Amino acid sequence: METLSYEIVIDAPKQKVWDVLWNEKTYSQWTQFFNPGNVMKSDWEVGGKTYFVNAEGAGMVSTIDSLEEPDQIIFKHLGMVDKDGNEDAESMEVKQWSGCFEKYILIDYDGKTKLHTEVQTEKEWEDDLNTGFTKGLEIVKNLAESTL
Repeated sequence: METLSYEIVIDAPKQKVWDVLWNEKTYSQWTQFFNPGNVMKSDWEVGGKTYFVNAEGAGMVSTIDSLEEPDQIIFKHLGMVDKDGNEDAESMEVKQWSGCFEKYILIDYDGKTKLHTEVQTEKEWEDDLNTGFTKGLEIVKNLAESTL
């Protein structure tokens, strides 16, 4: 298992950056590099269910492990969900990465926001995640700075 981390400084307050990350309209914009049409559906409860799915409704099922808006959110990935809503947390493929964390930490940085992201992943996904986060966080920066 690899832990990848990314950082970007954004000339906007933490709440604004938080809103860009998790707003329904902007989430699909910055996550387009992972999979076009991505959406996040969450009950926003620690220990509840969060779904990161593509336009067909297939993707990952996760839970929020820690939530302190607008300072941090930590997701723990539990398994996969297919387009029919069937969850898989038991297959051997899923068990290889189930329990991986994805962290978003927002730090006040001299009136700006430092966004620090960490994700645990299998080596085979490293290039995709590097591309997705590098390009995606630039979109977060552009959206947060342009809508002040």
